[in-house]
Formats: sequence, C-alpha cells, structure tokens
Amino acid sequence: MIFKQILSGGDRNFGYLVGCEETKLAAVIDPSPDPAPCFQEAEALGLKVIYVINTHVHYDHTGGNDFFSGKSEAKIVTHSSSMIGDILVEEGETLELGNLELNFIHTPGHTDESMCVLVGEELVTGDTLFVGKIGGTYTRGDAEVEFESLKKLLKLEDGIRVWPGHNYGVKPSSTIGEERVSNPFLQRIDNINEFIWLKENWAQYKIDHGIQ
Repeated sequence: MIFKQILSGGDRNFGYLVGCEETKLAAVIDPSPDPAPCFQEAEALGLKVIYVINTHVHYDHTGGNDFFSGKSEAKIVTHSSSMIGDILVEEGETLELGNLELNFIHTPGHTDESMCVLVGEELVTGDTLFVGKIGGTYTRGDAEVEFESLKKLLKLEDGIRVWPGHNYGVKPSSTIGEERVSNPFLQRIDNINEFIWLKENWAQYKIDHGIQ
C-alpha cells in the first residue's frame, strides 16, 4: 500500500494519498485547500486517482474536489448525511481500491456528516481526532454526539495509526494507543460531564498545562 500525508495549504491542512501498488489506483482524502501537492505526488508515483473522499464538507476539506474531478474524473465520496457527492457511504460500508479496502466510520460531532477512513492500519480522522486534541463543536448536543463518536474510535486496536486533518498537535500523527493514554479528552471519555467541562475550559486548560 502507498500512503502519504501531504500538507495542503489552509490552516495547516493535511491531505492524504492512498494507493494500491499493484493496480496503481488511488484515492485522495481531503485534498484542499491546495490540491496540487496531492495531485503532483500521485502523478510522480504513476497513480490514477479514482476517488476523492471528504471526511466532512467544510470548505477546507472539500476545496480541491473540483480540481480532481476535472483532472482525473475522480468520484467524490462523502457520508450519506451530507447529501452531496457522487458516492454516499454509510457507517460500516467499504469501497474497493484495487486490492485495498477503504472502511468508513461515521463519527458525527464536529459536523453531522463527519467520518473517518480506515485502510489497513491507517486511520484518517479528519476533524474528529487530532494528536492530543479533538475537533471543535458548537453546542452541548454536538459535544455529546462527539463524545460517543470518540468512544467508537477507542474500540479500535492500539496500534492503529491516527492521521488528523490538520497539523495541530505536537507531531503530525499518532496511534489509538498513544491517544488513549495522553489525549486529555480521551482520558475523560467515561464521564460526559468532565468531557464537556474540558471542552468549555479548553483555552484555560491549555495555558495551565503548557499545551500549544
């Protein structure tokens, strides 16, 4: 498997290139706001991009959709609740990418349509889970939904590698095991009130604990 994390402009956005070495078919995940680096990497590796997958439909994760649709006629893949895209997927569905299998995990909270993409041991988390942090929410109800989504991710094996949508953490990637023991939000995943408290007081918590 080919798996590349690529800086893609915006607010420290990451795009991802996933390719099947045997068939040379590829998918790009969140190729925006600057899709050119992902496209150039695919070309350099001789890959044909057939899917563009959006972990959610905020512009900083979808801005490169039209670029890839025009360059490679790639199909846009989103969660069904977004109601946009060429291929709408549900929780637990898979897509074949050559000899690879893309698995979709619905993780609402940051947005209703947020999802993570698992391929092998690589988990692209969009704005659901960052290294040492989690995605923002606007209401207590959204935070409660996100709480349940994060619980779902913690059912994965510790060795699964976490690849976030932005370079917001102390390093660009992590693992489920590392996040389980070091992410302050996941340390509160058994108590919704403590989890909500941390979301509401995150700015001060970062100052008190020297977090960037």
